Amino acid sequence: MRMYDIIQKKRDGGELSEAEIRWFIEKYVQGEIPDYQVAALCMAIYFRGMNVEETAALTFAVRDSGDCLDFSEIHGLRVDKHSTGGVGDKTSLVVTPIVASLGVKVAKMSGRGLGHTGGTIDKLEAIPGFRIDLPVDEFKEIVNRVGIAIVGQNAELAPADKLLYALRDVTATVDSLPLIVSSIMGKKLAADDDCIVLDVKTGSGSFMKTLEKSRELAERMVAIGKRAGKRMRALITDMDIPLGFAIGNSLEVVEAVETLKGNGPADLTELCIALAAHILNLAEKGDYETCEKLAKRAIADGSGLRTFADMVEAQGGDKNWILHPENFPTAKFSYSVKAKESGYITHVDTESYGVASLLLGAGRNTKEDVIDPTAGIYLRAKTGDFVNEGDEIAVLYSEKQSGFAAAAEKLLAATEICKEAPEKQPLILDIVE
Repeated sequence: MRMYDIIQKKRDGGELSEAEIRWFIEKYVQGEIPDYQVAALCMAIYFRGMNVEETAALTFAVRDSGDCLDFSEIHGLRVDKHSTGGVGDKTSLVVTPIVASLGVKVAKMSGRGLGHTGGTIDKLEAIPGFRIDLPVDEFKEIVNRVGIAIVGQNAELAPADKLLYALRDVTATVDSLPLIVSSIMGKKLAADDDCIVLDVKTGSGSFMKTLEKSRELAERMVAIGKRAGKRMRALITDMDIPLGFAIGNSLEVVEAVETLKGNGPADLTELCIALAAHILNLAEKGDYETCEKLAKRAIADGSGLRTFADMVEAQGGDKNWILHPENFPTAKFSYSVKAKESGYITHVDTESYGVASLLLGAGRNTKEDVIDPTAGIYLRAKTGDFVNEGDEIAVLYSEKQSGFAAAAEKLLAATEICKEAPEKQPLILDIVE
């Protein structure tokens, strides 16, 4: 086989065979195919798409590109939760300790930020000393002892995804349905979990901009997961508004901690409780209403927060930063963004908010960029709020002042203010079983 022929076939709208897909994944991981050819194929896939069989073949090829984990030494049912990526989405930091505190095991591998969205691992690295790389035996021991561990993607686990993930981030091929499916499910199926709940975002701040596309993504991931014998469910949730008020790594960790304390933003709290309840329901902890009550109780009695703090300590971090989030440093510089007119915020381009945070140093423009953990945005007003001209609608944070002007301009251009109040939209739009 030749990579040239595979690129040409997909460029012209052909269907790739399982053998062709497995060949290119294997050779890419072995270093025999250069980045520029794989980037060309990713772009061809972006424009031409893949059918269900191609997507399944790509997913299983990514899964089989490295080791598949054996979690049989972990006692109890193993669950995972994954989001397709959004702005201000720190739900994993809240949901996973809640469910772990209630007796299900979370052995989670997470990724870094991709495009305009933040990554769970980037957020956790804002905690001093937190180790994202653990030997497999230590990882399993922590899960058994604490109930939860969250690490970066193991180098031997789905190495094809690690290569593709970084390449897609810098070649404008992030928001391709088959590439998203194979990335998420390739990693998830290489891990040995029993139940997986997916949070599929839709709207301006997500990779899937329409409900129809988001539903297609959810249905395809659920179907592939079930082929592999997993208990699957997907929630389709709104990302036309940033989740919570904080955008940026340490800012989001602090907001997640406040949510575990019961002081979180209403939208973030609502979604975290729903995701936790669906995970617990799949894990047979009761019907949905019972599981929802369990999740709320884990916040009210502090058990979710304590579990998060114990995980941080077990992975080398200082748990006092979780129990006392005021320890997190603030950025050297801040900048106030003020409304240019009076009225209701009727809509925001959430992706542009994410790009604004990236301009401040909270994300990556290239694979080599180093993230500023203190950089980001704290929103003072969101969609549906009334603001007067001159009111502060956001505060920008960064260790450098050079990005403030561009970030403020981006944020203001993305914020629509009108005289009429907008209709309130539900946060959870659909559930795919």
